[in-house]
Amino acid sequence: MSRPKFLSFTHRNRRGYGLLTQEGVIDLSARYGARWPTLREVIEDGALSSLAAESASLPPDFPAKDIRFEIPISSPEKIICVGVNFPDRNEEYKDGHAAPSNPSLFIRFPRSFTGHDEPLIRPPESAQLDYEGEIVIVIGKGGRRIAEADALAHIAALSLCNEGTIRDWVRHAKFNVTQGKNFDRTASIGPWLVPYADEGQLADIRLETRVNGEVRQRDRTSRMIFSFRKIINYISTFTTLVPGDVIVTGTPTGAGARFDPPIWLKPGDVVEVEADGIGTLRNTIADEVCAC
Repeated sequence: MSRPKFLSFTHRNRRGYGLLTQEGVIDLSARYGARWPTLREVIEDGALSSLAAESASLPPDFPAKDIRFEIPISSPEKIICVGVNFPDRNEEYKDGHAAPSNPSLFIRFPRSFTGHDEPLIRPPESAQLDYEGEIVIVIGKGGRRIAEADALAHIAALSLCNEGTIRDWVRHAKFNVTQGKNFDRTASIGPWLVPYADEGQLADIRLETRVNGEVRQRDRTSRMIFSFRKIINYISTFTTLVPGDVIVTGTPTGAGARFDPPIWLKPGDVVEVEADGIGTLRNTIADEVCAC
């Protein structure tokens, strides 16, 4: 079954949001922008599904080739990322430890992401730009101390992430990875949001990352160390989740850092992150144009 695809875009220097169809883009922001300025407000009102149904028969306003994809939620209150959430990924650390009892978490800023079909930017400070394909959940109903049994009811939508990382900068300090995870436009989210309807969309789906057509990462969500339910429960214990919050849920083994020698992303490379029922997030790589 084809599910609605909500996207945020720039068209002729105007930012907006809409529905992507085979024929083009239905500009919902032109029709509903006064009520819902961005997709975040649509989500806050719990209106994704009703808006999709109401707008499905509308004609497209412009072809998809005329837009630039933006990250779906432009200004989330929080972007929280989960580290080491697949068994083979945990084994990469070769520390003899079993899987941890609680998830490792870190924060990213919106400016560190770009949209679908936009280049990830390799900064002049490091050549060690790496890829990490991940599934994104977007919170629809906020809450604190959300029970695992209730957690999935708090999801509004799904998306994808290439959680690009500057590897040497994540090792600059002893206890954090913040620096290497937040260089401007080193990661991407998109291409769109798929409204969440049932657990079957997440329970056992394939997640795959390809670089220049070569499969580098492949696993299934049923093998995650921390389930989507557990992630929401754990995060909401220490912070209140609100509509539009973005949670990036972990990557399988196979990142470039794990090759011998490591294989870093370079200008001209094409990285694709694909998951069943969600779509394919695609980005090229480019060097930062820097007057530094």
